[in-house]
Amino acid sequence: MNAPERFLLPDTQSEIDARNLPIQRVGVKGLRYPMLITNEHGRDVPTVGSFSMYVGLPGDQKGTHMSRFVEILERLPERMGVEAFRAMEAAMRQRLEAASGHLEASFPYFIRKAAPVSGVESLLDYDARIVIEGDAVHGQQTTLELTVAATSLCPCSKNISEYGAHNQRSHLTVSVEADDLSLEELARLVEAQASCEVYGLLKRPDEKFVTERAYDNPKFVEDLVRDLALALAAHPQVREYRVRAENFESIHNHSAYAELWGRGKAAH
Repeated sequence: MNAPERFLLPDTQSEIDARNLPIQRVGVKGLRYPMLITNEHGRDVPTVGSFSMYVGLPGDQKGTHMSRFVEILERLPERMGVEAFRAMEAAMRQRLEAASGHLEASFPYFIRKAAPVSGVESLLDYDARIVIEGDAVHGQQTTLELTVAATSLCPCSKNISEYGAHNQRSHLTVSVEADDLSLEELARLVEAQASCEVYGLLKRPDEKFVTERAYDNPKFVEDLVRDLALALAAHPQVREYRVRAENFESIHNHSAYAELWGRGKAAH
């Protein structure tokens, strides 16, 4: 049930504002709620979401009703997927009587991976974010973002050194506007472009494999974003993409960084 709203008290938020300046986004930020995300196999992945929920406010309205955002979160469905987030954004606009809305949820997401040689399984965590923007004219736009940890090995170091090459852990972040693209599929696409992917648990034969795999597949930070861009541009469900790569250098006290964005097949 909704909280009672009509007491014999003044409703200050609904008063007229003489400044007549519309606000594009107003609402609540940083609300944390437990939730279950349904993975590509139909299984539930427990996590905690950090929600930001905003609506557009007309210039003549003094304020929005902040408590209504929390009421919407209290009615979270038992299992969340892209369609559930989209329904939540639409309900938010309706409940707040707003022409536009912005809903985003950031959450750690866990995928079970098997080591490349021994096959031992372990969970690996990814940082995920979903953003739904909607209005009465253009409908809804869905953006999926995933940050993936990976290994990169420097091609220059490999070419100039008599033995060995320096490598680093990379954070590869992709943001895509796409239809029906799972977090697991997006993670696999990203990891395939790295010098080597990372795992939660490795045995010695696995360590040998990942070390040699990275050495045989060196990439600059520029290579990472270009290869990611090509893979996303070729994906039939991707309309727009943005890719970012940050290499946490092992021989410098700074990071190497590159960013690239463009349009995918589904945009044409």
